[in-house]
Amino acid sequence: MRNLLAKIACSERDLLCGPHPPLSERVASDYATRGVRLTAVYSNCSGKHAGMLALARHHGWPTEFYTRFEHPVQQRCLAEVHRWTELPLSEIGTAVDGCGVVCYGLPLRNMALAYAKLAGAKFGVRNAESQGVRLEASDHSQQFRIPHSAFRIVEAMLRHPELVAGEGRPCTEIMQAHPGRVIAKLGAEGVYCALLRQEGLGVALKVADGHGVAAALALAAVLEELGLRPRPASLTARPSVNTRGETVGELRVNGRLEK
Repeated sequence: MRNLLAKIACSERDLLCGPHPPLSERVASDYATRGVRLTAVYSNCSGKHAGMLALARHHGWPTEFYTRFEHPVQQRCLAEVHRWTELPLSEIGTAVDGCGVVCYGLPLRNMALAYAKLAGAKFGVRNAESQGVRLEASDHSQQFRIPHSAFRIVEAMLRHPELVAGEGRPCTEIMQAHPGRVIAKLGAEGVYCALLRQEGLGVALKVADGHGVAAALALAAVLEELGLRPRPASLTARPSVNTRGETVGELRVNGRLEK
């Protein structure tokens, strides 16, 4: 991350996010043992913030206060959310994310639509089982110009699923189980989205109480019903363990898609 910041003539001091403790217990233990002081560069969102700083540098916008709603960076992000989701600007809810930047409130249908549009990207992926297959965009997708940058993002995610989330994380496990066929990305508070690339289907779901594990299990089950089989074993069911280390039940999906 520091190398990326250096490439855009910025430093960690320019980041306006706070640090996160590592999600990996192993990494968190290692940091604690070595006395690593967590700073902004250790934020789970530092890459997103660095990207926003890069956007500001590219356009010659000020890098100061890039997290504010009125800043050109955030206004550009809002415009892209509108373009991909087709939701009128007046209907996009905004708030402040945990990392300090603007976040958006959207209907699930519009989230899924944005992911479905990514299927319009035509590219080759080395590790895809369907290498060389030409995708035919729907009439609706053909009316939406997919920028070259979107091609590169989709291709990068499919080639490097380990960088989308990481070892033992549902996003990465789903994508590694079905190389080249799916993009899965966790959101906050029980939101999960995915793209079935060959089918051109966008998927978005929200677990009402924000339970992240339930969202991951639900997404794997939905993708399986849509033809992405089998789901990773770790996403079939999740044991419930009490404070004494006893398995007292399990969390699993109950129900099917309604058509």
